[in-house]
Amino acid sequence: MPPQPLTAPAIRRRYALVNFLVWLPSALAMAPMVLLMTSRGLGIGEIGFVMAVYSFVCVALELPTGGLADVLSRRAVLAAAAAFSAAALTWFAFAREVWQFVAVMVLYGTARALSSGPAQAWYVDALHAVEGSDADLKPGLSRGGVAGSVSLCVGMLAGGFVPLAVPRNDLVEPLAVPVLAAVVAAVTLLVTALVAMPEPPRPRATLGAVLRDVPLTVRSGLALGLRDRALSRLLLVAFAFGIALNAIELLTPGRLAALTGRAETGGTVYAVVAALGFAGNGLGSAVAPAVARLLGTSRRAAIAATVVTAAALGGLAASVALSGRPGILAAMAGYVVLFAALSVVSLLRSEMMHHRVGSAQRATLMSVDSLQLQFGGMVAALGIGWLAGQAGTAAAWTAGAVALLLTVLLYPRGLAGETVGSATGSSGAGVAPEIV
Repeated sequence: MPPQPLTAPAIRRRYALVNFLVWLPSALAMAPMVLLMTSRGLGIGEIGFVMAVYSFVCVALELPTGGLADVLSRRAVLAAAAAFSAAALTWFAFAREVWQFVAVMVLYGTARALSSGPAQAWYVDALHAVEGSDADLKPGLSRGGVAGSVSLCVGMLAGGFVPLAVPRNDLVEPLAVPVLAAVVAAVTLLVTALVAMPEPPRPRATLGAVLRDVPLTVRSGLALGLRDRALSRLLLVAFAFGIALNAIELLTPGRLAALTGRAETGGTVYAVVAALGFAGNGLGSAVAPAVARLLGTSRRAAIAATVVTAAALGGLAASVALSGRPGILAAMAGYVVLFAALSVVSLLRSEMMHHRVGSAQRATLMSVDSLQLQFGGMVAALGIGWLAGQAGTAAAWTAGAVALLLTVLLYPRGLAGETVGSATGSSGAGVAPEIV
């Protein structure tokens, strides 16, 4: 007897669960990541290079992995992402040399590229199969965004506080313990993806067919992104997001460590600050549909939220003049406002993009979007790190704020829910990425 198809509420619940687990490994490892490399002798320039390798791998693999998810299976690709993440984080916990961290980032970047589209593509396709191509995507995207934000918040707090509770020993450094916990979370994601993401049967694909079809799907997705002017402009927004987010992630841990005087306490304070930011992210995801209703269109709401995001990053730049507790409190306030507004932008921009692509190209287009994000991050890892070294943290954050503010010019007028891409193989969903 074939299994009963999922209902729309069940699809939304499962997407929220999967999204929670997608972000948990990264959240647990994020707080100690830069400080762990610093404690093992890497300078800020070397750390910037290591992070640039991560971004480069993501850029190189985003499109092939998105095409793989469209051709092969959303579920299988997400499970593979979890496996690569578990391997990378295990090595990261014990790495000592620069070349080892570079190799870790090759694996970790592969995991990120594999995970950037399958879960959301599965959600949209599954909901379209149940409710049709006119299904309202915002409630499920909102629930998934909240779940991801809760995951990031909880994981960041755990990653920041666990090292303080672990006594120093000869086996594992305290800063490495959250990274090992992230390995367990990655294995949990692998199992959940295989169990909780049913897909309609696909024709059995041979290796030759996959190698043939993935480039064709990638080419089709790229062509759609270039041909559709509105979609091209929406994709370009992600480049500026990558610059701003990388500037925050690269420079905040060192800034807070300087304010507190110790790497461990700096990591703990960073975890609290980032967790508050992710709590703001969850709030933004929850209120985004209401903001769109209040301002009349998703475009207007996205533009307004972008202005608030840029202003918050500018406020962080100004807070560099503060020291001690005032500096920490300013960072907390800036993170909450910044990530709440950025989450509103992300969700509404995702909705606009999904309305302009069919199922057969959905994961590929999300990979194009993530490609832009990672490319911006790669540029920032090299350029922002250099700018911070030459002119200071405030100048680097100001540059990120300007890049964000300029994106308000990219949101095109007259965005509608018409299908622009091919809907071939769409399971009856004739039409139709989220940044943390």
